[in-house]
Amino acid sequence: MEDVPLVLEGIIERRNLYTIRVGELVYDNVRDELRRAGREMIKVREKGGGQACIYYEEEERACAIYEHRPVQCAALTCWDVSRFMAVYKGPKASRKDLIRDGVLLGLIEEHEKRCSYSQLELWLKQIETGGAEAVERVLELLKFDYHLRPFTAKKMEIDPDEMDFLFGRPFVETIGMYGLEVTRQPDGSFLLTMAGSSSEEDQNRSA
Repeated sequence: MEDVPLVLEGIIERRNLYTIRVGELVYDNVRDELRRAGREMIKVREKGGGQACIYYEEEERACAIYEHRPVQCAALTCWDVSRFMAVYKGPKASRKDLIRDGVLLGLIEEHEKRCSYSQLELWLKQIETGGAEAVERVLELLKFDYHLRPFTAKKMEIDPDEMDFLFGRPFVETIGMYGLEVTRQPDGSFLLTMAGSSSEEDQNRSA
């Protein structure tokens, strides 16, 4: 929560953040384990899918916003982790703390209702028994999540790079946590397959 002013004042830009939503599989580097997120978390982006912070300047070997760095960074010292652990256990900011636009908050709330990880898991579990209908429901969630982003960016004139902050990482990227892959076909449809699979049955799971 101490970092909220950094975002509201634009020192940390929203395009340099992303949201981990409830139910998403994450690596907890404090507990050294993979687990489902029990609460929403706002994270600073890494560079190019790697592990280096987007604010780390390699040539200078320094932080680009050092004087205004997040409280977690300021608390992290290798000789004493007690302050860091106090920050880690403290109150966390959510999107509601960082967004003042009521319309945008309404879109985020609607997205959470229609595209929660609990909804996705519900239909994924029914694929074995529900077959094509369950697959269609999964694909509907994927399509709504996918198309809401450019629609919001255009209609509300928001930087497209902010979409991962506003709506979390796209299902088409995080679906891998369930052992699945999604590819977009030339005609705009989505193809849902088991990771590494190319069977005829999987190839038919598209919409």
